[in-house]
Amino acid sequence: MGKKRVPDVYRAPFPLYCVKVDPDTGLVIVAGGGGASKTGIKNAVHFLDLQLAGEYQYSATLLHSHDTDTRATMNMAVSNGVIAAGQDGTCCLMRFKQGTQKGAHKDGNGVQQANARRRTGKGDGVGQDGVTAAGGDTSVMKDETAQISVTGLAEIQSDTNPQDPLQKVVRFSPDQSLLLTGGTDGHVRIWEFPSLKKLYDFKAHGGEIEDLDMSPGNKHLVTVGRDFACSVWSGTQLATGLNWHETMPHIPEKMYRYLACRFGRVEDQKDALRLYTVQIPHKREKKRPPCYLTRWDGKSLLPMLTGPCGTEVISCLAVSDSGTFLGLGTVTGSVAVYIAFSLQRLYYVQESHGIVVTDLAFLPDSLKGKNIKGNNEMALLSVAVDSRCQVHSVANPRYFPIWLVLFLCGLMVVGVVLFLHYLFPGFI
Repeated sequence: MGKKRVPDVYRAPFPLYCVKVDPDTGLVIVAGGGGASKTGIKNAVHFLDLQLAGEYQYSATLLHSHDTDTRATMNMAVSNGVIAAGQDGTCCLMRFKQGTQKGAHKDGNGVQQANARRRTGKGDGVGQDGVTAAGGDTSVMKDETAQISVTGLAEIQSDTNPQDPLQKVVRFSPDQSLLLTGGTDGHVRIWEFPSLKKLYDFKAHGGEIEDLDMSPGNKHLVTVGRDFACSVWSGTQLATGLNWHETMPHIPEKMYRYLACRFGRVEDQKDALRLYTVQIPHKREKKRPPCYLTRWDGKSLLPMLTGPCGTEVISCLAVSDSGTFLGLGTVTGSVAVYIAFSLQRLYYVQESHGIVVTDLAFLPDSLKGKNIKGNNEMALLSVAVDSRCQVHSVANPRYFPIWLVLFLCGLMVVGVVLFLHYLFPGFI
């Protein structure tokens, strides 16, 4: 599949950096902004209602815009009605809820909203773990509309880089009991959730942390850094370092670095687990070398298969809930979907976005009891710096019912017999 036009389901008035789907409410949540620079580009979190428009197409409606003042949300995790948003060197936690609220008003764009940002002041309490409590007058902390209300919970110092603090990744553990962050200072920080008691704070990589993920049961924490390392941790102790070159020994070690890591289920195998990593070239060359996907056994953490995934530099990775599909975005705006078992490409749109794809999210099989995928085998949301949100889908293959196949075969046999009888009257 080459270049083709994928329609936008939503276009924000600011660059988009993250997208998540909340399975409890059925909301699609996108966030981003222009940052602290005085360009007039706002910073906000948008809540979207995604609906099927026919069997295969989608439409999205903006339900609510939550202003984040001077800080853009660069990364985000969602769990049980709570958003953990990476803004500069902090992780801002917000609770959102659906329901009609009093005191809502409409702005000039017809979107009902109020000021949700509450800056740290004299009345704010800062805990020993770097947590700024959202205490005081809750009326100034709420951002309410007829559909969505957003309440600030706390702010956590998640990166302490003295030059330019920036949280680069945030995750909830699979059981939602832990909140994990990584940033440019190379530290992993882990808090209990929802108490926000800091459990661990340790130096995981010599450079920036690009990605991290935790396996079911909170057994393995995997981190990816710009120092060429992909590390597995038990608490604060390094358990092992992954080496994808075992499957590609002819490639020099320092030619590639890890970009992303994700755990995923194995369809129809309840106890099986896989880990997927993306490796990208460390240096840009005139003749672009391919990027690589590696599938690992999620328990032994041994490499199982490595395959190329194109010469466009990968920017983000997503794994479907079933573990069947892998989504990839690129710095040139392309979007691709790979089959997890074989690492073969199933879907590809070249430069679907005008610039780097910043985040991806697969739609679950159902949202609030509704079949949101329609007749599609998979549907993948993508967002980019071009402010666009798109849905990429692959239709289910159409199969003929077995009775119809048998009926047609019977008709063919009768037709052949009649034809032979016509040509050779005495043959039958």
